Amino acid sequence: MKNIAIAALSVVLAASFPASAGQRTQTVEADCQIVIADGWIRLLPGGMPMHAGFARIENHCSKAVEIVAATSPVYAEVELHETTRVQGVSRMRQIPALPIAARGQARLQPGGLHLMLMRPQRPLQAGEQVDIHFRLADGRQIAAKFEAREP
Repeated sequence: MKNIAIAALSVVLAASFPASAGQRTQTVEADCQIVIADGWIRLLPGGMPMHAGFARIENHCSKAVEIVAATSPVYAEVELHETTRVQGVSRMRQIPALPIAARGQARLQPGGLHLMLMRPQRPLQAGEQVDIHFRLADGRQIAAKFEAREP
């Protein structure tokens, strides 16, 4: 009887604790996704050396994430920017990071948060798909395609 009780206790204890905390974290993180949807780039007339990028960014993770950088093989520089109105005047400024709440989303849209895409390496055509890569504060990289559109 004593051996049966010890065996039962061993089974209960083994089921109560994961083999390692790392495995448990990996399982949770494996389900975690950042989705970049509806990405598009506003082309400007006259060959302007900059464009603006817009999209919806969804955080399906149980923890907040932060986008800290973006790059593209088509642009020399990509920056996160925000347009605000101060005393009736629109002002644009670079932001160091874009936080996205757990299970939340951020919208990159005209007149608000957006990407500044500077010095295209070649002319872009409307309808063309452009790769943009986002780096998160935790080191992960998220790739997305943005469609070039006429203004």
